[in-house]
Amino acid sequence: MAKELSVKHLLGIKYLTHDDIQLIFETADNFKDVINRPIKRVPSLRDITIANLFYENSTRTRLSFELAEKRLSADILNFAVSSSSVSKGETLVDTVNNILSMKVDILVMRHPNPGAAVFLSKYITANIINAGDGTHEHPTQALLDAFTIREKIGDVKGKKIAIIGDIMHSRVALSNIFCLHKLGAEVMVCGPTTLIPKYISSLGVKVSNNLMEALNWCDVANMLRIQLERQDIKYFPSLREYIMQFGLTKSILDSLDKKIIVLHPGPINRGVEITSDVADSSQSVILEQVENGVAVRMAVLYLLAGRVDKYE
Repeated sequence: MAKELSVKHLLGIKYLTHDDIQLIFETADNFKDVINRPIKRVPSLRDITIANLFYENSTRTRLSFELAEKRLSADILNFAVSSSSVSKGETLVDTVNNILSMKVDILVMRHPNPGAAVFLSKYITANIINAGDGTHEHPTQALLDAFTIREKIGDVKGKKIAIIGDIMHSRVALSNIFCLHKLGAEVMVCGPTTLIPKYISSLGVKVSNNLMEALNWCDVANMLRIQLERQDIKYFPSLREYIMQFGLTKSILDSLDKKIIVLHPGPINRGVEITSDVADSSQSVILEQVENGVAVRMAVLYLLAGRVDKYE
């Protein structure tokens, strides 16, 4: 197994190799032990400065990255876009270069425009971690999802994963498809026809518009919320109708002839894509995903820090 990543940046899962993903998982295993001991901090990134640059609202991802950075003893710079010169028309490249002039080594960035992290990587020398770019990719979420599956039911290879909900507007869905395929899993997407992109079958996934078909097929159901904030038109007649056709309830879960595990990247819309009794059930691994998110992000930061070109 390689001891360093093949990439300088984490721009998307599609740029990672199978060995990269396995190295991240093995490193995360070690960091999970760290965060479960009484003293949760290690000095691994004591000489590394990390800037968190979030152009979109975020709670889980931003806090998870901040906690991962603190656990690694990094110096942290949190950049509030709403109160910055971005509101005065400053470009992304100028904003980032001003931050980098403060000798920042790693940039964690969330941006509403797909490809923003890839674009920026052509102009700056610091390592970039894509914390979500529009409807494109969310690589650390896919890594923590796959890491959680591996932890709960073993090797991801050969497992059947159904991604259910708003596939069209979800960067989580795309990153998960790339990641699960690299690890040898079978993937099905399920949702209303209007929320499944026409190109999706070209990615080698099965497509279903029937919730029960997907649940009976899969070992793992990854439930996605309806991303109303990204929808400029109505994609289904009513929320009530969506819930009736694609909402996962405890009675549906109990009616299956096998025990599947349920993931959700958050935030949960309780009573829409899943009910509270599903979210809080023994088959749900939602809180494990949150815990694993810190360990996986620690692993990514640690491995990318090994690729940092330190200043003279």
